[in-house]
Amino acid sequence: MASGSRPWGALLLLLLALLLPAACRAGGGCAGEGGPLEPFDALYATGVEAYYSGDFEGAARCLERALRSRRELRDTRLRCQRLCRGQVRLAAPAPGAGGDLPFFSSVLRRAGCVRRCEEPRLGATSRHRAAEEVRADFQRRVPYSYLQRAYIQLNKLEEAANAAHTFFMANPEHMEIQQDIENYKNTAGKVSLIDREAKQHMEDYSAGVKHYDKEEYELAIEFLESALQRYYSEDEDCQIMCEGPQRFEEYEYLEYKAGLYEAIADHYMQVLACKHDCVRELATRSGRISPIENFLPLHYDYLQFAYYRVGDYVKALECAKSYLLFHPDDEDVLENASYYEGLLEGTMDPDTVKPRKEAKMLLRRHKLESHLLQVAAAGLGYTYTEPNYWNRYGARQDEHSVPSSISSEPEEGPRLLLAKKPMPKSDRELKEGGPLLYSDVKFVYNSQQLNGTQRVLLDNVISEEQCQELHKVASGIMLAGDGYRGKTSPHTPNERFEGATVLKALKYGYEGRVPLKSARLFYDISEKARKIVESYFMLNSTLYFSYTHLVCRTALSGQQERRNDLSHPIHADNCLLDPEANECWKEPPAYTFRDYSALLYMNADFEGGEFIFTEMDAKTVTASIKPKCGRMISFSSGGENPHGVKAVTKGQRCAVALWFTLDPLYRELERIQADEVIAMLDQKHLGPSELNINPKDEL
Repeated sequence: MASGSRPWGALLLLLLALLLPAACRAGGGCAGEGGPLEPFDALYATGVEAYYSGDFEGAARCLERALRSRRELRDTRLRCQRLCRGQVRLAAPAPGAGGDLPFFSSVLRRAGCVRRCEEPRLGATSRHRAAEEVRADFQRRVPYSYLQRAYIQLNKLEEAANAAHTFFMANPEHMEIQQDIENYKNTAGKVSLIDREAKQHMEDYSAGVKHYDKEEYELAIEFLESALQRYYSEDEDCQIMCEGPQRFEEYEYLEYKAGLYEAIADHYMQVLACKHDCVRELATRSGRISPIENFLPLHYDYLQFAYYRVGDYVKALECAKSYLLFHPDDEDVLENASYYEGLLEGTMDPDTVKPRKEAKMLLRRHKLESHLLQVAAAGLGYTYTEPNYWNRYGARQDEHSVPSSISSEPEEGPRLLLAKKPMPKSDRELKEGGPLLYSDVKFVYNSQQLNGTQRVLLDNVISEEQCQELHKVASGIMLAGDGYRGKTSPHTPNERFEGATVLKALKYGYEGRVPLKSARLFYDISEKARKIVESYFMLNSTLYFSYTHLVCRTALSGQQERRNDLSHPIHADNCLLDPEANECWKEPPAYTFRDYSALLYMNADFEGGEFIFTEMDAKTVTASIKPKCGRMISFSSGGENPHGVKAVTKGQRCAVALWFTLDPLYRELERIQADEVIAMLDQKHLGPSELNINPKDEL
């Protein structure tokens, strides 16, 4: 977040800060602690106001207290709810008149218990009802963005690095923060970055999977078992927190006139929906929308094989049976379970090995919640659709296939099937190697030679003369920041970016600013590239343009010494790359509809600027390509192809960037308009007015 710009959320916080008593403003509210807990939204507002007024010490103090206040608010509510659950048991209603009194009596006593427990530390409950925008900021870890900037100004680099890292873990697409972290590493040497908001069950799970991938099975078991223990603890916390205040989406609370049982049902169904969604909440990484598919069952899937590899067949069978609670028809794990039973025969009765109790209890509760929600939807007018919480496409991504003959097991014994399970099937079969359509186009490398999937490198897609002509067009039509929301240096402060679209080129051609023939060349070569990509990857449906952009990036003089950043950081084109999690999240703001990408280079007279593919860690380079006139790299747009551009340290690098989609709903609007212009041009030569191109249109 740039320190000179104020997002709308920050303006809202400043307004809140101005409405606070004077003692709570200008750092006064952060001067000391004691008494009832200060509301975290007030402390946050004060911290933001101090930040923008240049009081960075006050900003850091208030923001840190806001974060502590929010944590303590949650801890206090959890502690009090647990205490009162133990002290006041809810009584069952009795038959006959007044039979409901014991139940409601216990409800009232528990409510009184919770209030007596909370009030000494929290004060009035209404003090801690933060606005939706503020809660969203904390969910996205925005306070840490302010914190890292404040700590930079205070020259506290370690604190700044940890704050930046914490923000980045929930916002992996934020390029400025990514660059800041690299700067900290280079400035402070080896920095041990800490995610201050890490979900420990998620950290243990990730560590367990990493050890599993390295075939360090004892360590994998240790971390995965810890992850399970923490998961169930977090699940209990999530259930309790759902019993807090709820927001009635369809009613104004003060005007709510429902009867007793309707009011209870309204509130309880929101609580129940919240509880039912805890499995999604616990499977979702910070800042992400989509959960890790099949998250809880995956723990048991990894463990069943890990225990097998360390020779603990009882635990292996136990975990296999636990997994089968969620997916009773999974053929692979059914075979594994049968195989483990065979290994145990003669030493014990395999039927005595049962699935884990905590898994059975959670699944039983989850099914009952689902039933109640569906009953409510049918009888009370709620709209409810049950999500698929245990999607089987979320599977272990290992390639272990263990034939029984590798150890003391008999060769004719059952084969342990532990290969990759299918990921969600695409509507198309992935192919490559189709015809290049044009005799002058030269094949260079395929996916295997480029160490990846769905990749191809071609030369001579356009000639030297066409490159020069395109370069002339570019110099006449490009604007700084075009295609980057007006930002002249969107990816790095060390380069200037300029660009133009096909329709803009045609418009300038009709206005006589550039030769019309040259403007049409831009259109024609992009269509040529589309046809080649569609043919080479043997697509069985039409490939449409989703965006076409002629872009040049120029190294800025005086800013290239000791440069260590990238011209374009490592990313994927249709999902949010999360290198720490080794995931790519196909959700907004990513362009999730993109299916294929291509870059057609126009020149080679510059230094740096190599195109690179990496592993999903965004560090391990798998292929590096030096641009030159007529060279084109094309690839599928998903997380299988993370890529970026090395720094352009001298000169100007130009290319036609193309993104394609198989979904006609996401066709590029300007391309459709350009198609219409070209169609009319092919019929006869028309003037600008007849083509209905408004020179004032924002292109």
